[in-house]
Amino acid sequence: MAIERAPERTTPRIRLDQPRVRRPRLLPEYDPEAFGRLSERIARFLGTGRFIVWMTFVIIAWVVWNVSAPEHLRFDRYPFIFLTLMLSLQASYAAPLILLAQNRQDDRDRVTHEQDRKQNERSIADTEYLTREIAALRIGLGEVATRDWIRSELEDLVRDLDERRDLFPHTGSHRSDEADR
Repeated sequence: MAIERAPERTTPRIRLDQPRVRRPRLLPEYDPEAFGRLSERIARFLGTGRFIVWMTFVIIAWVVWNVSAPEHLRFDRYPFIFLTLMLSLQASYAAPLILLAQNRQDDRDRVTHEQDRKQNERSIADTEYLTREIAALRIGLGEVATRDWIRSELEDLVRDLDERRDLFPHTGSHRSDEADR
């Protein structure tokens, strides 16, 4: 009797001790952080006077060229449809880039605000702790004998001794205290 074997697998076994093989993707991969930094740089440039000067220069050059250049060298006739298209294209890209930069700034502001809030909480807790410690020290100092208090107590004792000496005059027996030494 022959033992039949199961057919061998054509697909390799998945090994859990090794990283998975990356599958090819249809969409290009990009680093969102790098793209965000680039969008912030562009948005920062779009918000400068330099950009406005350059944009104004390009538009003036565009219009002057297409009005005064020889007929066969003009690429955008009078209603300047191509210029309008280019400006619309620039605006359609600028708006999302500016929004992306604003969202990233909002995220940074949120993180900064959270860190400031936590720092303020720690500062308040430290201040409350120090306030309690100072109050405890003040209470403790209220119970500490001061130099003036000790002086007044000693003066009271001396007065009491003087009064007792006056009430009980000294008797004639002179005992020597040499034996006590």
